[in-house]
Amino acid sequence: MFIAKTPAFVRFLMPSLLWRMPAHERVIYLTFDDGPIPEVTPWVLETLKHFDAKATFFCVGDNVVKHPEVFKKVLAAGHQVGNHTFNHLNGWKNPTDAYLENVDRCSQVLPGNLFRPPYGVLKPAQKNALLPRYKIVMWDVLSGDFSNKLTPEMCFNHVVLNAEPGSIVLMHDSLKAEKNLRYVLPKTLEHFSRQGYRFETL
Repeated sequence: MFIAKTPAFVRFLMPSLLWRMPAHERVIYLTFDDGPIPEVTPWVLETLKHFDAKATFFCVGDNVVKHPEVFKKVLAAGHQVGNHTFNHLNGWKNPTDAYLENVDRCSQVLPGNLFRPPYGVLKPAQKNALLPRYKIVMWDVLSGDFSNKLTPEMCFNHVVLNAEPGSIVLMHDSLKAEKNLRYVLPKTLEHFSRQGYRFETL
């Protein structure tokens, strides 16, 4: 089952995590997971630049090491970055000590105090260990761009029908998501820009 809009009760049950931002203005917070990679991330940067938009990139440490020049372009363009573990680990499937070590390994190549758990899952012990050092960022709108079961049009509709002021929208600068993302991102930027929205970093 795919849920494009994070239910309010989920946010209520985990209030220590960041699900959305204050809705005082027409601002949307685009976030991109799993990069940086040369095949997709530079295109994302150019597309954002065209709309004068800023975003937050939750980077896999191994990709930062493999593609340092792409990572430098993200920073140079004025975007925010966050930790997404070094090897894109699933918190439910890994012991807490090993998971935390992987987060620390990523922090050695990526500055900042933002963290997003891959797959959006954490054990309570992992969450409790990370919260003193990180703002754990989730999302309230999931585009679904990573799914080969969803069409680009479906992914776009997930965003435009659910995003609102303060929304944190999750997309992916990955090969898996590329086909859907190349359709969804420019149309999303165009749609909300016409409605007077800005796109900012977290």
